[in-house]
Amino acid sequence: MRLRKITLLKLNYLIFLPNYLILLSTSLENFEVSTIFDLLVVPNELKFTELVGHIQTHLIDNNASWLRLKFSRVYQISFLDESFGPLHQFCNNIITNHPRIVFNSDEFTSLHEDALIALLKNVDLHMDEPEIWDKVIQWGKAKTPNLPPNLDEWTDENFKPLKATLQHCLPHIRYLQISGKDILKKIKPYQDILEKKLWDDIVSKFLDPDTPITSPILPPRKKEKAQLPPRKALIITPSSSIITLQHAAEISSWIDRRSTIYDTAEIPYEFKLLLRGSRDGFTCEVFHRLCDNIPGTVVVVKINSTNEILGGYNPLIWKFLNSGHESATTADSFIFSLKNGNLDESILSRVTQPSIAIRYYSISHGPWFSRGDFGMRDDQDLKQWYCGNYVYDKPIAKMNGWIGFDEYEVFQICKSI
Repeated sequence: MRLRKITLLKLNYLIFLPNYLILLSTSLENFEVSTIFDLLVVPNELKFTELVGHIQTHLIDNNASWLRLKFSRVYQISFLDESFGPLHQFCNNIITNHPRIVFNSDEFTSLHEDALIALLKNVDLHMDEPEIWDKVIQWGKAKTPNLPPNLDEWTDENFKPLKATLQHCLPHIRYLQISGKDILKKIKPYQDILEKKLWDDIVSKFLDPDTPITSPILPPRKKEKAQLPPRKALIITPSSSIITLQHAAEISSWIDRRSTIYDTAEIPYEFKLLLRGSRDGFTCEVFHRLCDNIPGTVVVVKINSTNEILGGYNPLIWKFLNSGHESATTADSFIFSLKNGNLDESILSRVTQPSIAIRYYSISHGPWFSRGDFGMRDDQDLKQWYCGNYVYDKPIAKMNGWIGFDEYEVFQICKSI
């Protein structure tokens, strides 16, 4: 019965896809990138070579930043069939020049073994060998169940399954390109997963470099540190008088809910400056004139008394009402305080009641995150913002209430191409 259902499903696609191809050729930009990517699989199974090629070309030409962001998933899909050649070449170019996009991805440990081995075989991988070793161990632990979290508690029975997990990966590590210090610090704790002869050769080579060894010697990897192609997002520093490129990387990571912070060369967004108070004015009317009806904005405020940098992200639009007030629902907004000379760590505060995350008032009010967490209004002193703790999970300011500020800016957050 299940086989019959699959057959009928494929038959429906056969009837549907030839007409869909005409639609795709003119309207791919109207689809979510994730939807376009998902379209690759079924046409490939049905050998719709022209459609598969068309979709790959569109993704590479128009959505390269999304492909980099979802690299682990994209890379694994590129192994499925020879028809994914353009996608595979795109991935190989990234692997060669920007390996940390792969190794630092939240999805790294989900890589298929074949994909990881292909990475490790690459002599052009611009990455230091101790760092590669750390990532291989991380991947192996994630793939090996029931390992104690504390390495000091491991027994021989714990090392055996890890050795089995990594048996096809370990031969591709350039052990002789690792310093003696890192051998002691990183390799020695895991010596039980190496073949005894290999470990003896590693030790002998560092005790006496002239000692002949029988283990395979792999060529060293290239050490050049390639830079990502310039993107508009990297121009944020001269565009902002408040936030740095490091701040932009942190905000971008929060938007994407990453567990690690983007490298500054990997920021997938452009921060397009819409408003600067000292340039355009500090009234709420100016804010609404320049920033309304634009989805995905970040507000940042420099507090004059404490040097704090406070802000918030709204994935929805801003607008004003002729009368009254209303709330907008989103679970993706957040407010924050950014690390600077006076603050050791940034503070991220996500909304706990999405139904009242964003608040709209009259034109005399600017952006408001809920009705009491973070917001701006026209008053006798125009240069004041309100900070509180209402429906966002952490307070972001050192003091609550109305606070004077020096400068504020608003950015539209756009996907880099």
